[in-house]
Amino acid sequence: GTQVTVEIHPKNTTPQILKKLSFGKGSQRSPSLRGQDNKGFHSTEAPRPPGGKDLHAYPWDKSSLKSMPVDLEQFEKLDAYALKVNVKNSVEELVTALLKQARTDLEKVRAIWMWICHHIEYDVVGYHDKSQLSSKPLDVLQTGKSICEGYAGLFEQMCSIAGIQCMKLSGYSKGNGYKMGQTFTGDSDHAWNAVYLNGRWHLLDSTWGSGSVDDSFTKFTFRYNEFYFLTHPALFINNHFPDNSNWQLLKPTLTLKEFENNMLHNSNFYTLGLLTAQPETAVIQTENGKASISVDCRSATLFKFELKGKEEHGLMTLKKHGMKLDIYPQKTGSHKLQIFAKPSKASGDVYNCVLEYVIECESVNKAMRFPKDLSQPVGPSWFTERQGFLRPSHLDPIIHTNDGRCSLTFTLGKDISVLAQLHSDNGSLTEDMRGKHIMQIHRGNQIELKIHLPHAGNFVLKIFAKKKSDPGYYDYIFNYLITCLNTEVKWPAFPQVYKHWAEDYEIVEPLSGRLPANRNIQFKLKMHGIAKVLVQADDTTPLTQNRGYWEGTCNTAGCREVFVMVQENANHSFYSHVLKYEVESQ
Repeated sequence: GTQVTVEIHPKNTTPQILKKLSFGKGSQRSPSLRGQDNKGFHSTEAPRPPGGKDLHAYPWDKSSLKSMPVDLEQFEKLDAYALKVNVKNSVEELVTALLKQARTDLEKVRAIWMWICHHIEYDVVGYHDKSQLSSKPLDVLQTGKSICEGYAGLFEQMCSIAGIQCMKLSGYSKGNGYKMGQTFTGDSDHAWNAVYLNGRWHLLDSTWGSGSVDDSFTKFTFRYNEFYFLTHPALFINNHFPDNSNWQLLKPTLTLKEFENNMLHNSNFYTLGLLTAQPETAVIQTENGKASISVDCRSATLFKFELKGKEEHGLMTLKKHGMKLDIYPQKTGSHKLQIFAKPSKASGDVYNCVLEYVIECESVNKAMRFPKDLSQPVGPSWFTERQGFLRPSHLDPIIHTNDGRCSLTFTLGKDISVLAQLHSDNGSLTEDMRGKHIMQIHRGNQIELKIHLPHAGNFVLKIFAKKKSDPGYYDYIFNYLITCLNTEVKWPAFPQVYKHWAEDYEIVEPLSGRLPANRNIQFKLKMHGIAKVLVQADDTTPLTQNRGYWEGTCNTAGCREVFVMVQENANHSFYSHVLKYEVESQ
């Protein structure tokens, strides 16, 4: 004798009937539709549409990758149990088996999620030939494969049997085959789920949680991805745009245009602890031949980049919490830029792609053509500090010099031996000359690198180090770019240094390794623990000691080379060569 009114509303409107009906004196809500079915399972309440308390602020507040607190360690036993469940007869029996170890609603959803992600593979054959495809939950269960529609449908039914409110959602996605900057039209191309837990709606995507398909859409690989379980809506919107904007669970919601224009951050971006990237648009127009990108992250992270598949035409610097990259394409047109990252503590050399941009270059900045020996990143950073190079005098990766001379200082960590080399593209610096335009001066734990450039141009200063106690090779640490535009610059090499020249000796003068002929040359050298110092030209001249310096004059007439020799022990007549100068031809 009860009359029931049923109203049908479009998907994207909130049913008004919920507000009209009042049952008894209780709160105003629809009656429970909970009842027993013949399998002894509860069917769930009619899902309520998302409302104010479900919404999360946009943009992302950088707090958590999940939309509710989740302790993954507490799931370890449950996850392991769910993976081992092997029931294929019916969806009900599978859910019964899975729920044996699940008490809370969250645990029930987790068990269902883990099982689907590890047992259902993406049906690449069915994707191409729809006649081979079924998305019915029982078919998906028994064949062990489907496309997104089947994943989401099975998830929805399993939750329903378990007494969890769940919705299958559809919309556009930036998944496999997505091209940067593309627009979305026509029917939706993807399906996922929303589940109701702890009084709020949450989003998940078991298709993407299970693994990935190769570029040609012919092979699926199981590769579990935790990121898509209860993903924070402000991150989920990055690559999922629901047909009904209420299911963004965001305040404010994004328009389709914003979704299309927004930078795609894949799951690697967030799971590696990266927070934001600038610019936020996928296509970057160069300004005066330059495009700049920056990334912020939670902890020390190493980065690489490739422009059209090669690590060139860029200048990348590491920051304590991120990196900055300036790109100078050397051709006009469109260039694909990929950025890769790995945690600094990660062993091995595996970098994951975290960002992709398209750089549109209208004009080329030829002045910013970098030497091929320039390695990335450039300049000092937290990484070089860890290698023992502290308090650098030059924080900038590029050093500009007008007169062709520059000097860098660092405080060195304990037991570090340094090797520095200068590289140039035009072949002017042969391998044996690379170290001769750099002079090391040590004062306590400070090192100064004095550099005299042989000519104008762009140079790479490469710095290597090893433990003094290690007999082995020097390891590359970092490099700087040194630029000089003054075409009159032509500095000779420093004098050649022999092994008896101690680390804390210092040349005050002459610094040039090439001396003029037929001249009196003033010598001033800082050396200690020495009995005698001789300068050997055509004649041999002793230097005299004065306040820690050895000083004197020698004449370069009639000789091609000048040597500085030291007697370390007054009781021995043996002298060691420490320096060698060339003399210009007559």
